[in-house]
Amino acid sequence: MTKKIVTLSGDGIGPEIMAAGLEVLEKVASKIGFDYDIDAKPFGGAGINAEGHPLPKTTLDATKSADAILLAAIGGPKYDNAPVRPEQGLLAIRKELNLFANIRPVRIFDALKHLSPLKPERIEGVDFVVVRELTGGIYFGEHILEEDKARDINNYSADEIRRIMRRAFKIAQGRGKKVTSIDKQNVLATSKLWRKVADEVSLEFPDVTLEHQLVDSAAMIMITKPARFDVVVTENLFGDILSDESSVLPGTLGVMPSASHSENGPSLYEPIHGSAPDIAGQGIANPISMILSVAMMLRESFDETEGAELIENAVDKTLNQDILTRDLGGQASTAEMTAAIIANL
Repeated sequence: MTKKIVTLSGDGIGPEIMAAGLEVLEKVASKIGFDYDIDAKPFGGAGINAEGHPLPKTTLDATKSADAILLAAIGGPKYDNAPVRPEQGLLAIRKELNLFANIRPVRIFDALKHLSPLKPERIEGVDFVVVRELTGGIYFGEHILEEDKARDINNYSADEIRRIMRRAFKIAQGRGKKVTSIDKQNVLATSKLWRKVADEVSLEFPDVTLEHQLVDSAAMIMITKPARFDVVVTENLFGDILSDESSVLPGTLGVMPSASHSENGPSLYEPIHGSAPDIAGQGIANPISMILSVAMMLRESFDETEGAELIENAVDKTLNQDILTRDLGGQASTAEMTAAIIANL
């Protein structure tokens, strides 16, 4: 059956890296017999320019009927003081598609170990996933600002916690079979419920080990002993901070993909970096995060593990050949990096 993939190239370097990702997808698809159609839609600043809204209705309708969504990057300086901003489109699409789970793999590439701010012995064997709950918590609670005081309401239901926990445990079953649940249960009522539900869900997955960490302790471990982690799962606010902390470990944002999953609808795959307007159109953007996002899509939305591994192994081989874009310390262009990865498939 032909799969429908909606592409949202967005702004800045977005169109360039999206083109690279689709080149790799086309080559891999021909090798594994994967049939798909691409439906390109405006989003972010491109959506504002085309239809006055970062998430045009035609784009939203297309994503709702898609099998998967690829997003490149959004934003730019021209929108900094605009009443309508590209980032509003990202919040809207998360809400409309009920994208409740953000998945961010953290892996150290052998060829790029020197870029990490940590000593080599600290990053040896680092390969974990941060699973962040996206639709609940303090970001979506009531925000009250008065003259001389303010308060933000942090809400979580047991069902919301149960849903994200099950997703984390299922991911762990395909990896190292260990889940680290992060909370602040010594202080917060929401964290007490979080830990209680985590313990309940763990009984459904007897093959997976569950450990609990307080968020302050987890933040230290992520720097001092990051190889201890396999699957990390946490609430929205903690996940926002810890996923950004984890992105520092490889020393570059240019090699890190991510996914956002719904329960029954399409998932969205994107690099974690921004639109880099300062280098847009120069042909020097690093396409690896986008290409690895394509690999995540093949594995997680279409169960095409062979295709995902072809891409991931090709990226490894290319980096080991010292083919590097400028952000990685080399001189390869976007096109040269893409061509090298395709040659190594």
